[in-house]
Amino acid sequence: MTEVSTTQVVDRLLDAAQVLLARKGIRATTVSEVAEEAGVSRAWLYRHFPDKSSLLGAAIVRLNESFWSGARAELDTLVNFAEQLVAGVRIGRGAYDDPGALPLRLRAAEPEEFAACAGAGVTALVPDLGAFWRPFVEAAIARGEIHPAHDPGEVAEWVARVLISFGTMPGETLDADDPAAVLRHMRRFVLPGLRAKPEG
Repeated sequence: MTEVSTTQVVDRLLDAAQVLLARKGIRATTVSEVAEEAGVSRAWLYRHFPDKSSLLGAAIVRLNESFWSGARAELDTLVNFAEQLVAGVRIGRGAYDDPGALPLRLRAAEPEEFAACAGAGVTALVPDLGAFWRPFVEAAIARGEIHPAHDPGEVAEWVARVLISFGTMPGETLDADDPAAVLRHMRRFVLPGLRAKPEG
């Protein structure tokens, strides 16, 4: 098999794995089903992936990279931290409709299986989101939107926790699906705290 056709087979296998992960989850997806969905034999599948965990792990990593790179590209187009936070809430709220966010759903629904497939290093949602937000926090500090005495890592983790709350817990005073309402909330409650010099 040539290098190009090997790449094509791997892509087909990963595409098939993603389809089945979205449809059935990790536990219920079998190697045989992935091979059948991809239109290749199990023998060809095992030439590229020695077991189910390595196959599904590769599919999860590819999805994860795609989701974060798409979100980063969108936030990079926005000019201030408030707008980036609003976009972050929208992206998080839409995560269950976005195929690229499948790893977030799998991590929540099947944490042990997710850890076995994707590796313990990518199982912690708050650190992942904190790492994602840190460059945006650092840029906001450089623009004067966040007080320079704040620790960027600490702020990024706090932002991650706040956005998880927005994305998963409905409230009575704020419609998290209304970008204008979210922007008002960020300007009224979040940004003043970040602009202020931290105590202690």
